[in-house]
Amino acid sequence: MDLQHAILGLLSLQPMSGYDLGRAFAGSVAHFWHADRSQIYRTLARLEEPGAIETETISQDGRPDRKLHSPTAAGEAELREWLDSPLEPEQSKEPFLARLFFAEQLGADGVARLLEERRAQAEETLERLSAIEIQGSGLGHELRVATRQNGVQHARAEIAWLDELRDRLDLPTPFHDQEQTP
Repeated sequence: MDLQHAILGLLSLQPMSGYDLGRAFAGSVAHFWHADRSQIYRTLARLEEPGAIETETISQDGRPDRKLHSPTAAGEAELREWLDSPLEPEQSKEPFLARLFFAEQLGADGVARLLEERRAQAEETLERLSAIEIQGSGLGHELRVATRQNGVQHARAEIAWLDELRDRLDLPTPFHDQEQTP
């Protein structure tokens, strides 16, 4: 998947500005596709050049003009062609797993810190994804709910795996997991 396909997909839902796209990435697809604002704006320019999107400039009093992007028939055809194409093989990069693979030299305390940091990230992901409200109905709504649920289940599974690993390695239990005594 290229960023351009994710952008065309989001624009197929509704016309958006570059700023709106940044918010849409952060609030709906960030658990499976990341893009920063500069990547979004560069990709919008690349999509506009061959005519895959059109841009409407909306004047605003006291603020810069707002550029609202939407897919053209050519952009919709490109999105459809990508959707109909065979799935690309996943080539994941997992910085955390790479660190964990070599973490023996950190010792037990260092490994415990690494696992705790990753657990905190997974808890944050779980919280963020659980807070996303997906409006609408029909097949598109159900598919967007399903992708969010995939992220939620992955975060829960990672938390369980991290706890199991910590226990198997007999590492210290972090403070937030310990029962507090009065």
